[in-house]
Amino acid sequence: MRRLFRQDIAGSIAHARMLARQEIISKEDADLICQGLEQVREEIQADNFPWDPGLEDLHMNIETRLHQLIGPVAGRLHTGRSRNDQIALDMRLYTKEVISETVKAMHGVQQALVDLADKYSGVVMPGYTHLQRAQPVLFAHHMLSYFQMLQRDKGRLRDGYRRADVLPLGSGALAGVAYPTDREFLARELGFSEISANSMDAVSDRDFVLEYLASASVCMMHLSRLAEEIVLWSSREFGFIQLSEDFTTGSSIMPQKRNPDFAELARGKTGRVYGNLMGLLTVLKGLPLTYNRDLQEDKEGLFDTVDTLLATLGVFQGMLSGLTLDVDRVTTLAGDSLMLATDLADYLVGKGVPFREAHGTVRDLCTYCQDQGKDLQGLTLEEYQRFSPHFDGEVYNITPGSSAAARDNPGGTAPSRVAEGLRWAKETLEAESDGL
Repeated sequence: MRRLFRQDIAGSIAHARMLARQEIISKEDADLICQGLEQVREEIQADNFPWDPGLEDLHMNIETRLHQLIGPVAGRLHTGRSRNDQIALDMRLYTKEVISETVKAMHGVQQALVDLADKYSGVVMPGYTHLQRAQPVLFAHHMLSYFQMLQRDKGRLRDGYRRADVLPLGSGALAGVAYPTDREFLARELGFSEISANSMDAVSDRDFVLEYLASASVCMMHLSRLAEEIVLWSSREFGFIQLSEDFTTGSSIMPQKRNPDFAELARGKTGRVYGNLMGLLTVLKGLPLTYNRDLQEDKEGLFDTVDTLLATLGVFQGMLSGLTLDVDRVTTLAGDSLMLATDLADYLVGKGVPFREAHGTVRDLCTYCQDQGKDLQGLTLEEYQRFSPHFDGEVYNITPGSSAAARDNPGGTAPSRVAEGLRWAKETLEAESDGL
């Protein structure tokens, strides 16, 4: 209830000024109301406000206190509005604010990813499909893939911001109001780009909350994927990274353990955010127009999601900033010659062999290596030529570095392309440093 007090008071002050501007109430009464509301805001901020649980909601607590401070004039404030359009306004103001705050937090995680990509820009590591080693890729390319995910998350939030940026105040309970209010003035005062076109929709619409919850769910999914990789990579089986002790915990009985608890918690909290989205979707699915008390359920899930997502983004920014890559380990594993199988097939294609035939030849080569306990680079030219006469000495020029460099097309893992991607990421962060 208390969380929306800033938005509620801001809306009330703008409403009082509009009423005076339209000569619906006197300027003197509006000034007194605004002064009283400023005092109420100061009391709440100072934690001196006399909250009364017996009153219905935030609105009535503020209005009751305003009456105590300025007397009967406080009763003029609610002229030309309903609690229905009042709470719709509060929720839109709050959602706009948290979208901006969330985009800023995503920006911080993206900066940490760019810093890691920059620090280890030339390092080649194993790339995976099906959690099996597949092809060599640059570590920076891997980090920048998460940058792209977060960039889409920011785009979803910005898009949702446009639909939250609609003023509902002036819609009344459901049918509009019987006073000559100036909704355009209210929109300017409160920073909205447009006013709602239908009063019935305006008081019952919570699509903008759903959009935030949906965007948050997708973002948490992305963070959970990164968390899973952090959990795997920090294990001794992978041994790719080491996390700062600030983001690991020990075992109660096994002194050698350093558990990636923060990554695991982020992975677990993803389901919580999904649940908030599904909860509100379920609340809204059967509501007739217009306002129904069921809509009180829009707040708890939203607040919880905001807190969870912002905390998780903050953790990831710190966790990534303290992450150390074991360059020798990932470079060694990237040198597993079976990961060069696709390059061998491409090599044969370059000699005029159809790709499907080349694919089968290299598949047989890999089976031979596994049976003989050898790797591809350890085979003699004679062994290569048993499988295809097209092999020659150039086959030994195929390395993890050459494999990565060969993917020199837009979006590929070639060093030049990754450098372009890193440069673009830095420029994007610089251009978006002001948030929305």
